[in-house]
Order: sequence, then structure tokens, then C-alpha cells
Amino acid sequence: MGLWNKLKGELIDIIEWPNQDDYTIVWRFQRYGNEIKNGAKLIVREGQVAVFVNEGEMADVFPPGTYTLETKNLPILSTLQGWKYGFNSPFKAEVYFISTRVFMNMKWGTPNAFYVRDSEYGQISLRAFGIFSFQVAEAPKFYKKFVGAQPDMTTDDIIGELRGMIITRFISSVGQSGLSLPDYSTNYKKLSDFVQQKLQEEFIEYGLKIHKFLISSINLPEELQKRFNERAGMNMLGDMGKYQQFKMAEAMGDAAKSGNVTGGVEGMMGMAMMQMMMNQQTAARPAAAPGVPPPPAPQYYVAQGGQQAGPFTMEQLQQMVSAGQISQQTYVWKQGLPNWMPAAQVPEISRLFGATPPPPPPPPGA
Repeated sequence: MGLWNKLKGELIDIIEWPNQDDYTIVWRFQRYGNEIKNGAKLIVREGQVAVFVNEGEMADVFPPGTYTLETKNLPILSTLQGWKYGFNSPFKAEVYFISTRVFMNMKWGTPNAFYVRDSEYGQISLRAFGIFSFQVAEAPKFYKKFVGAQPDMTTDDIIGELRGMIITRFISSVGQSGLSLPDYSTNYKKLSDFVQQKLQEEFIEYGLKIHKFLISSINLPEELQKRFNERAGMNMLGDMGKYQQFKMAEAMGDAAKSGNVTGGVEGMMGMAMMQMMMNQQTAARPAAAPGVPPPPAPQYYVAQGGQQAGPFTMEQLQQMVSAGQISQQTYVWKQGLPNWMPAAQVPEISRLFGATPPPPPPPPGA
């Protein structure tokens, strides 16, 4: 660099960071040979801290304000450079401006699934995502931990290490939270606050403060998510029995369409669906007058395809006979019968089949 540039550097007597942006954390003031004129003006804006460094060793730190650089306000630098009686222009020092603004909407997420143990579901894999915000709370501590000889530093330079800290602390905090797996989705705020408290202890060691930590989502494995959705469906229906009947009929229907079941199982599917519909019809009937309990209706179980179905009322059995789903040879049982019996041998059920015609007469000449 020529003599003019050197002289120009000595004539510049204002040290400042005027163009602070949204992602730069550290910016080093550019001065020829790091030479600063005696009596130069130092301007530190709000959201900034200025750090003077002498040959790699941190010296004086200036909060927001305007300063005239003299030995009286550079006590540490004066000691390091041995200025017993003041100094003459120029003197050498590096000046780093560190932003203390809050850096917001930093994203974090688990790059791979992690495992937790749940009392109900055992060991399961999860993935989680969210955002956080942070700022430099102690400039000297931050400088010693991160800056070194770097002229500038942005959020991209530090975000990787911060995310690593967050993911490690998040995974351990999930295990310490005491929440069961179904409670995660309704306790994001509680879990976020718990993790933020734990992270604060680690961030402060780096001169940082975490302002906000939020969990956007915790993703379950597909099969486990399906089970949660089914549980929600049961709660919406409000009747566990009806929901189980529906799921049984749905599964049997899918199997029947694929051709992997016999007619007996298809009959079971039909009976299950009919039972559900009849139960809905029965529930819709007006209740008996108070104090007059309705007479108990007989309940029958039906054996078909090697499976037991029921119990069914006589009205349901009548519809099943009409649909051809049970015959006189179908085995039935109710409380009071010693064993399973063919339907034709139970008087009240045999009447559902109507009169049985006698055998036809023999042909002529027989």
C-alpha cells in the first residue's frame, strides 16, 4: 500500500460500524496496519459492543456510546502496550464490533430419528423440528469462545454448533420431562419451556442468551401415528363397542374384496354389520316408562365358519334367516341351553324358518 493510503488511514479519526445487517454477529474495523490516531472518535451504536484487541489479546470493551480514544479510557490497552506517559499517534490495535441484537427465527431439527422409551409403547423413534432466537449477552466471553482471528462472523458460522447443543439437550430433556407419548402434542409449550431452561445453562457458557425456544412438531412413526388417529376416532364416536364392531367389519370387508377369506367369514362380516345397525335401531327407541323395566329379550349366539358371533336378538335372527346367513343346521346357544344346538331344534328359532313341507310323493309306478 502506498504512502497516500497510509497517510489517509492516519487521518481517519472515526471508528464505527455503520452498516449493521441482520445476520452478521462480528465485524472487524478495517484500518491500514491497524493504526488508530490518538484522540480518534469511537462510535458504538445501540445493539453493538466494541472490543479492542492487542496482538490477539483482548483489551478494553466499550458499550454503546461515543468516546474519544485516550489513555484514560483505554486502561487495559495502555498497560499491554506499556504507555506510561500517554501515547503518540498512531497506535496499533484491532477493533471488533459485536452485535448484541436478537437473532430470530433460527431453525433447528433432528437430522435423524432419535429413540425414547415410553411406558405404554416401549422404545419408539421420533423426529422433532422448531425455531429459536438468541443474542450475545457477554461480548468478552463470546469473543474468547468463537472469534479468534476471524475478521467477520455471521449466523451461518455459528448455527451448526448451536444446533448441535440444542439437539443434544432436547433429546435428553424429552426423557426427563415425565410426559407420556400421547401428551407431547398437547404440551409443546411446557416441553419447550423445559428445554429452554436447560439450554440457557449451556448458552451462557458461550456468552450467549437464548431468548425463545419453540417446538413446531414432533413426528411419530407412521404406524404409531395411525394408532393415535384410531384412538382419536374412538373418542369421537364415544362408544368403544361400536368402534370395535366397525373396525372388525371394515377389516373383514377388505379381506373379502381381496379374495382371501371364505364365505363363512363373509357371513361373519355381514352379521357384524347387521348387529351394529340393529344396535343403533334399538338405541333410537324411546325408553320405557320410569319404574317399569322392559322384559328381558332372549340373546342368542351363532356359530358359523368356526367363529362365535353375537349375542343377537330374535329380531336380528329373523333378518339373518331372511338374508340366508343362517340355516336350520346352524348351531346356536343361549343361556340355559346345555350345549350348542342346531337352530331347527330350538323351538323359538325354528319358527323363524316357517313350516317345513313333507317329503314329495313317490313317482307313479314306484
